[in-house]
Parts: sequence; structure tokens; C-alpha cells
Amino acid sequence: MQQTRAVPELAPEAVEQWRAAGTDLLDLLTLARRTHGGLAGFRIGPHPTVLVTDPAAVQHVLGRHPDRYVKRPHRARMLVGDGVLSATGDAWKRQRRLLQSQFTGTGMRRYEQRIASAARRTAERWAGYRRTGETFDVAEEMRGFALDTVWRALTGLPLDDRTDAELRAVERVVAAMPTLPGDAADARRAVAADLALIDRVAQAAIETARTADAPEPGVLRTLLDAGDQYPEYTDTLIRDELVTLLVAGHETTASTLTWLFLLLDRFPEARTADPRALVEETLRLYPSAWILPRYAVEDDVVEGHRIAADTDVLVCPYLMQRDPELWPDPLRFDPARFAPGAARPAYVGAYVPFGLGARACLGTQFALRETTALLELLLPLGRLEFRSVPRGNAYSITVRPDGPTPAVLR
Repeated sequence: MQQTRAVPELAPEAVEQWRAAGTDLLDLLTLARRTHGGLAGFRIGPHPTVLVTDPAAVQHVLGRHPDRYVKRPHRARMLVGDGVLSATGDAWKRQRRLLQSQFTGTGMRRYEQRIASAARRTAERWAGYRRTGETFDVAEEMRGFALDTVWRALTGLPLDDRTDAELRAVERVVAAMPTLPGDAADARRAVAADLALIDRVAQAAIETARTADAPEPGVLRTLLDAGDQYPEYTDTLIRDELVTLLVAGHETTASTLTWLFLLLDRFPEARTADPRALVEETLRLYPSAWILPRYAVEDDVVEGHRIAADTDVLVCPYLMQRDPELWPDPLRFDPARFAPGAARPAYVGAYVPFGLGARACLGTQFALRETTALLELLLPLGRLEFRSVPRGNAYSITVRPDGPTPAVLR
């Protein structure tokens, strides 16, 4: 019979010192991992919390037993409602099944031209910056490209200036989440104006997609067709899915591309690497989902350690993918790690920038295609020269540079 033991925990005084310092959650997670390794416990709320950064344990939690470790409602629900990101149970299964076909295989091919058009639009703008020597913000450019691309995929339309400005509300809500009141009603009131603006944009897109002269169908058309067949696909749920895909489809891509150009500034020798390897190495250092919260609904044993029901479980790809035991010289930006035939960790759970298992990101292939399509056009234009670079990171749904990224293109 397998012997089991309790997950080692940080001392309460260590947690109190972290609270008093007022630093990011990542600082507490880093301390827990450094002190106790790949399974480390601590208490910061009513339930015990276990940090998981051991690859085998990650595979157990995310890949093998998603029924034991489930998602719970969190603050993002005020923005995405009952969309596939926050849905659970049978509702989540139905919603994921409907959307999955849109982002794999044949479904992806219908978006190739839309991705290419958005990439060309950005490349033409950058060619103009190169001619004039104008300073521009790289993060803003990547945000614009990512939002344009996902808007075309959802609606069939290029992103216009008015919609672009209105959808700033999405970013404002996402940025505010870490500091919103704990009470759900108070939190919603704090961002009520932005939520109302997002609702108006979504409803306008739905109404346009219903018209006889609607553009070539996108994901939104698929959702509307589902509404004709299934009573659960009300306009409210269609709005929630639309906003979910907007959030997941542009925040992560914009952050990844911004980090990639910042890394190339520090490691210029990597410019000649294959664009796909550049993206994958960037995702190692800055995974799309830097932390994946789960909740244990039953008792379990993970790598010989007891996990009790009602335990909050935090899988942290950000820390795991910087583990020197898994990734030699982990802070060095080295796309050669992802070249054909390169040696990488044997553990499936060692590299999970988009998650793993049943709840892995639906848009993984879409994200990889759009980022590489853009890089194939931008990298030959010249080298970015940053006027200044952010000194810190901002941790919310994604991890992103905390500050402006002004640059010129040489």
C-alpha cells in the first residue's frame, strides 16, 4: 500500500510577512516553491492552498483528473458571464464542443485569410513607421493586431476605430480585477460603466450578424445558429461567449508578442530563429496562463501527498517553466530549445503555456498561427530600438509588461 504524507506548508509567520510587505502573489508562490518544492502548501483564505509546479503533479491535476480538480467562479465572471471560460459541468461540455470545431482542422482554415489580412494591415503601418522614423508603442501595436484578428474571426469584419476605442473597456476591467472589492456586487458597481459599454458593443455585433447583408460568417454566426437549435443559447449566453473569446483571444496574444519583441531587444542573436520557435520560447518564459486555479472536490493523492477535498490548488506554469532542473539556464531566451530534434523535458506537464487536458485553451492553434503570421511580415522590416523598457510585470489574467514600450524601427 502506498504511503502518503501531508503536503509541506509554509509557516504562518512567513505568510504574514508576505501580507505585511504587500507584494504580488507570485512572491508568495516563489517562496513556497523555494521552501518546499513542487508541492507546497500555505493558508491565505478559508481553505488550504497547494501550489503545484511538479510536472508529474501538473499532469495529474490538469490532464488526468479534471473531474477532481475543477474551476470555480472568480472575478472574471463579471466580465465573461457564463462563457466557456467560466462555465462548468454539462454546460461547459456543450459550449466547448460547439466552439472546438472552430479552432482546429478545417475550422482553422477558414480563418487563414482573416489572419493574413490583419497581419498585412499591421505590417503596412510598421513600414510607414520605418520610413518616417516615428516612435510608436509596441504593446499598443500588438494589442491592435490581436484585437483586429480576433474581431475578424468573430464577426467577419475588420476592426474599425470606433469599435477599437470602445473595446478599451475590456482592458480596463481586466486591469482593475486584482484591486476590485471582494464583494461581487461592489466589484461590479466599480466597473459598471465599462461593463455597460462592453454589452452595447457585443449587442451591436450580434444584431449586425443577424442582418441579411452580414459579412462572411465567423464564430458569431455559429453561436447564432446554435441559438436557433438550443434554447440555452440566449442572446445573453451568446454575448458571454463573444466577450470570452475577445478577452482570451487578444489579451494573451498581445502580451506574448510584446514580450517577444522585448526579449529580442535583450537577445538580438535570436532574431534569426524560426518564428514558431520564437513564439514557443516566449511562451515558456511568459505563458498565456501564468497561473491556473483549481478546486479539489474530493480527497486525492498526488505524487504521494494527500490533497483534501475543499483545497484550493494553484498550478503555476510561470514558475515551472523557469525551473533550472527542467530548463537549463532558464532565464536565457533561447528559441533553439524548440528547434526540431532539440532536447526538452520528457514530462508532458513541464510545458503548459496554454494549460493541459480537457480545459486547455481552445484557441491554441489560432494563437500560434496568428503570431507566426505576423512575425513573418514584421521581422524582415528591421530591428526595433526601444526608447525605454518596462521595469516590472503586471499580473492579472495574463502577465504583461508594466509600462509603456516606445520604440523606433531601424
